[in-house]
Amino acid sequence: MSQNDPTVRLPLPTDGPLDPPPEWELLRGRCPVATVELPSGDTGTLLTRYDHIKALLSDPRFSRPAPEDDSARIAPEGAGGVSTNSGMSLSLQSNGEGHQRWRRHVGKYFTARRVTALRPGMEEMAETLIDAMVQSGSPADLKAALGFPLPVYVICNLLGAPAEDRDRFSYWSDAFLNVSRYSVAETGAAHEDFVTYMSELIAAKRAEPSEDLISTLIEESRAEGEGLTDLELRDTGMALLVAGHETTANMIGKMVAMLLADRTRWDSLLADPSLIRTAVDEVLRSDANLGGYGVRRYLTEDYEVDGAVLPGGTTVFCGLSAANRDERVFADPDEMDLTRSPNPHLTFGAGAHSCLGQSLARTELQVVLEVLLHKLPSLDLAVPVARLRQIEGLTVGGLREVPVRW
Repeated sequence: MSQNDPTVRLPLPTDGPLDPPPEWELLRGRCPVATVELPSGDTGTLLTRYDHIKALLSDPRFSRPAPEDDSARIAPEGAGGVSTNSGMSLSLQSNGEGHQRWRRHVGKYFTARRVTALRPGMEEMAETLIDAMVQSGSPADLKAALGFPLPVYVICNLLGAPAEDRDRFSYWSDAFLNVSRYSVAETGAAHEDFVTYMSELIAAKRAEPSEDLISTLIEESRAEGEGLTDLELRDTGMALLVAGHETTANMIGKMVAMLLADRTRWDSLLADPSLIRTAVDEVLRSDANLGGYGVRRYLTEDYEVDGAVLPGGTTVFCGLSAANRDERVFADPDEMDLTRSPNPHLTFGAGAHSCLGQSLARTELQVVLEVLLHKLPSLDLAVPVARLRQIEGLTVGGLREVPVRW
């Protein structure tokens, strides 16, 4: 972006793998409602201020682009992932009463009480995975050893899916969330395979129900007659498997990298483990790598932002990471303050579409920190921060690997 060329081209480049794009501050100050050009060549609108983004995300009129919307494509023609605008959960209504009905059925299984009940199992699995990493020797890739397998175990345990299928889940997630790595044909084939897998899993749960979420939703439908349809069950399972492990797996790696990038942060947690809870939320706020495109909203009617009227049919990209560093809301926003409270960051969104699994994600991140600090207090990055490598094209943002030593 320059004075001669006001169009912003996403994703914005950064100076380092954990650094925010320098343009964020300029955009918030001078151009908070900016025109953006995507790799596809399509254009949309980028918001970077906290209040603007929170207001739009909280507006019940608008939601993520649906398959029938003529929304801006992210990836070029022929690429798969979200560029197809096909959506993975076609039966799940993205707005209105249908969406709220779905959240009422599924959301009750993500309450703080239910997540607390899962915590002992998370702790045991984290310890097992870290022990295996230590046994294999230093250095190690913390993302591969802990960051990926732990969330897979948690979400599979919740849904009742076999954790040994984790490599298949990883491939399917990558195919749906990466906008540059796969073709439309590859993404379509992955979708078909995932549909078959989830349909067979649901059939198995009908035949032999257990205590998992899918079995409970099936029983709820039988008992009340107002539960989720078979298609909604299938697409719920698919959506939760992808969202429940891909984002958290990447966040675990980024969290550890961010805390070890400045050793004083890690040392402060060693000295006072009671800071873990606020530290997790500060990491979530400070993450500059939530994805290079932000959260999308499709405007079904005209909408005013900061005096500008955005016409219906506009695709808006909400820069959550940029909003989380808005100096109008956060004191010293570019500084990681592990004691920051309150911390009203927008990492999990806002309004009716805020992340259902945020309590689960926070708990997983807290458990990872608690166990790592206890078992590996000498943990450190095995490479300079500048040598950490981002995953290109992944809409949720992440690092390819997190090399550590102890």
